[in-house]
Amino acid sequence: MTGERGVVIVGGGLAAVRAAELLRRADESVPVTIVSDEAHLPYDRPPLSKAVLRAETDDVSLKTAEFYADNAITVRLGSGAASLNSVDQTVTLLDGDVIAYDQLVIATGLRPKRIPSFPDIAGVRVLRTLDESLALREHAGSARRAVVIGAGFIGCEVAASLRLLGVEVSLIEPQPAPLASVLGEQIGNLVARLHSEEGVDVRCGVGVDEIKGTTHVESVVLSDGVQIEADLVVVGIGSTPSVEWLRDSGVDVDDGVVCDSAGRTNTPNVWALGDVASWRNEHGHQARVEHWSNVAEQARALVPALLGAGYSSASAVVPYFWSDQYDVKVQCLGEPDARDDVHVVADDGRRFLAYYERNGVIVGVVGGGMSGRVMKARGKIAAGAPIADVLG
Repeated sequence: MTGERGVVIVGGGLAAVRAAELLRRADESVPVTIVSDEAHLPYDRPPLSKAVLRAETDDVSLKTAEFYADNAITVRLGSGAASLNSVDQTVTLLDGDVIAYDQLVIATGLRPKRIPSFPDIAGVRVLRTLDESLALREHAGSARRAVVIGAGFIGCEVAASLRLLGVEVSLIEPQPAPLASVLGEQIGNLVARLHSEEGVDVRCGVGVDEIKGTTHVESVVLSDGVQIEADLVVVGIGSTPSVEWLRDSGVDVDDGVVCDSAGRTNTPNVWALGDVASWRNEHGHQARVEHWSNVAEQARALVPALLGAGYSSASAVVPYFWSDQYDVKVQCLGEPDARDDVHVVADDGRRFLAYYERNGVIVGVVGGGMSGRVMKARGKIAAGAPIADVLG
């Protein structure tokens, strides 16, 4: 239940906006405040490595300033959360301000991993925020050669965008192939082929030992001794949940904020959703799902429970996410895993389609440039159809 303090949502992305939006729809009077450490209104992050980086758009705001004003949603920008006192039910911000709450929603998302041994010099970048994307875009305008470290989805998207901007790109990945740890080596090799055809120097099975340069990056030394000249390095080695501010708060954290199937934490009046949250699934297992489409389902479960409308859990949905690389949309439907048996059923040399089998049933489908065929598999995945029926 809520009182005069209302609901405070910490975070400035999709999860924060969806929670605020549904709260206002359900209750016109409850005070709702969004707290973000960024200077921008909450925005959509997937375009940062694609449309924003390629200068196709600058505006990725999820809602206008008028939306927040019209719906009496307070947005505090420019100072994130520094700590949580769950006994007093207050959040202390980095600027020293203290905000009291009746109910707290944690939606702080992720922060990019960094490599501590790398020098703090110009030209070495990560990508998570709009400002970082805009700075990277500006740098790419004068860069001749870039090295992208990490060939996960973000690394692959950044490599593709930089290549489309005319920058020479080397893509470095310690795994046997791009996306191998997520989708397996077989599909990873098809993604590597796509990048190679676009002129990217794809180097897998090798890491980075050193970045050379005094005030600005000059070259990258790989673990096999090869040295690559570069005036731009982008580190894309994954992300970790933004939970440092919860230290000593009493909130249970284990690869994200641990929640039940409606977003409740172990601490009274504290909830979490989005990339930062590890929800209990229908099988009783904790899972943190970094899918854009997952946020809306979580918000629809969390908000009624927070407002005291009874227990609700997120609907069982078939997870879906995508990655735009050049003219190919790589789509993942279901829960494909690198350990699954993979059946490539279509491959024309650029576009492809693969089914993922686990214990004799289809659990996922991955396609590159085959949107229609990917989405047609949704029903079969939801039903746990035998792989023999799908392949037949």
